[in-house]
Amino acid sequence: MYPTLFRIGIFEIHAYGLLLALSFVIGIYWSAACAPKRGIAREAILDLALITVLSAILGSRILYVVTHVEEFKGRWLDVINPVQSDGTFGIGGLSMLGGVMLVLASMVIFCKVRKLNFVRLAETLAPSFALGEGLTRMGCFLNGCCFGKACSLPWAVVFPLSSPAGATLPEAHVHPTQIYSSLFGFVLMLIVLMLDRKTRPEGFIMSVFFILYGLFRIIVDFFRYYEDSVQFPLLGTQFTINQAISLLMVICGCILLVRLRGKKV
Repeated sequence: MYPTLFRIGIFEIHAYGLLLALSFVIGIYWSAACAPKRGIAREAILDLALITVLSAILGSRILYVVTHVEEFKGRWLDVINPVQSDGTFGIGGLSMLGGVMLVLASMVIFCKVRKLNFVRLAETLAPSFALGEGLTRMGCFLNGCCFGKACSLPWAVVFPLSSPAGATLPEAHVHPTQIYSSLFGFVLMLIVLMLDRKTRPEGFIMSVFFILYGLFRIIVDFFRYYEDSVQFPLLGTQFTINQAISLLMVICGCILLVRLRGKKV
């Protein structure tokens, strides 16, 4: 694995951070190029870009900290300080769906202020979001985080002891859940692009996106390793907070899809 690509003094260029930044840059310019097709000015996407980046990072960090409080006891400054107490540079620990929720909330506010159609904006950003999932999960794999539970499958992976996966499950063969998620991201991007080739009712692509993404996260989380702090028992099964958020996405997508039935294009 290659969590750190190279160092300059105390500054390190991390594989995850680089791929996350790359997904933002590509996503912003791709969305800006596609925006006029839905009657949205390119400038609106560029104006939203900084809000999206900050909301994604802040929301992801908040959800991670809330679900890993024990990790920060005695070193609360590490929550926001890029120079960590162990001397490393960077803020490790993000929970993606926290970022998704805050980005959606920020988009709602942005649309109200700028008098934009939220659904059109969401459907403009959908392919870029799926691409971002594909790229950033590759970064997770290189970093050795967001790993799966132990398994005996032929494609199981053993992470080095220096990685989060190796430190938690030393020398164990685990599900490469990062690769599952990365492949799904690219497939979801292709599905969205194919659906967008035909004129469809406004909101159709957004509803399908929510349903497919939510269902995938619910399923993949059964194979992913999680700490007890982010799990809760229900009907004799352990579920995660991410699965609860994903279920909400599926429900919202289904409701929107039902409301679109019979609607003319």
